[in-house]
Amino acid sequence: MTTVDDLPIRDDLRGQTPYGAPQLDVAVRLNTNEHAFAVPAPVIEEMRKRLDAELPELNRYPDRDAVGLRTDLAGYLGHGLGFERVWAANGSNEVQQQLLQAFGGPGRTALGFGPSYSMHPLLAAGTGTRWIGSLRDPDFGLRADAAVAEIHRHDPDLVFLCSPNNPTGTALDPAVIDAVLGAARGMVIVDEAYFEYARVGTRSAIELLPGHPRLVVTRTMSKAFGFAGGRLGYFAADPAVVDAVQLVRLPYHLSALTQAAARAAVSQSAALLATVEKIKVQRDRIVDTFRESGIPAAESDANFVLFRVDDDQKAVWQRFLDRGVLIRDVGLAGWLRVTAGTEEETTAFLNAAGEILGERGETSEHSAAKSARGTDERSEEAL
Repeated sequence: MTTVDDLPIRDDLRGQTPYGAPQLDVAVRLNTNEHAFAVPAPVIEEMRKRLDAELPELNRYPDRDAVGLRTDLAGYLGHGLGFERVWAANGSNEVQQQLLQAFGGPGRTALGFGPSYSMHPLLAAGTGTRWIGSLRDPDFGLRADAAVAEIHRHDPDLVFLCSPNNPTGTALDPAVIDAVLGAARGMVIVDEAYFEYARVGTRSAIELLPGHPRLVVTRTMSKAFGFAGGRLGYFAADPAVVDAVQLVRLPYHLSALTQAAARAAVSQSAALLATVEKIKVQRDRIVDTFRESGIPAAESDANFVLFRVDDDQKAVWQRFLDRGVLIRDVGLAGWLRVTAGTEEETTAFLNAAGEILGERGETSEHSAAKSARGTDERSEEAL
């Protein structure tokens, strides 16, 4: 049988495996940071109306530049943005790939600070861009002086920052981003895929766009909007960046159906984002429960929690799966990541964690009572 390595594949792709999390049919799926709540019925009805309007015209190409959708997204972001400063594609991965196609490539480099989103180096590899992996602090934060020192050391063409960071959940102080902008000669891409889950007072890098034409802030509708199946990502930047990306985008890359469904979702953003606070309560419930039980857990401004395990994380991951709870092994030795789900899903996870990691403090039942009260003490203390 012919294998990939028998084909004339690029040398730098030999031995690589495709990116992807396990897709398993289990009772509790908390491994891919999907929004836990289904799309509300009124939003589905609005999507249906807009999709029905597009069906008779499917023999025609869609709006190539998706101006209507970009206008809607600019309105959602605010900050005085117009459509000319927003670009959209099939998920934020495609958005970032287009940025690497335009500003990276053979002979150019991209720098990131790990542990962080594992797709960034894969996207770089796919575009022939050399990836430089620097490290965050031991507490998963990133200091401005440390970031600037790495930029001066490597002089990259692109810098990737993740805020809130995946898989740690850590948000960046805008002062760190501002320092990076001052040190980098190339593009600075801030991945804000999880920004809607951030705690009150967390500031977006979008605030830094004025006067910084090489800053790009990427977002997605896959997370807080519950639109993962719709595949829609976007960025905000200087209009010149939008012009540059259009040089490499595929023609008609966003289907008419994708644009219609996404516009419906943006028009119903209040209904879709109404459950974000419920997710944040469950996220904080997980962190509080772990810490009161003596289990280290990282600060999180996302819809997931990174927590420490004493044993081999692969074996612990399997023990959760054996109990019908699917979480994520992100390849970080001694750590696992869990998505904050519904109250019922979170309870199932905490029950499993109590059995696997040992009940060294607060029980999951006590934690459920705290969740029902809707407390958010940790978030208040962190501000």
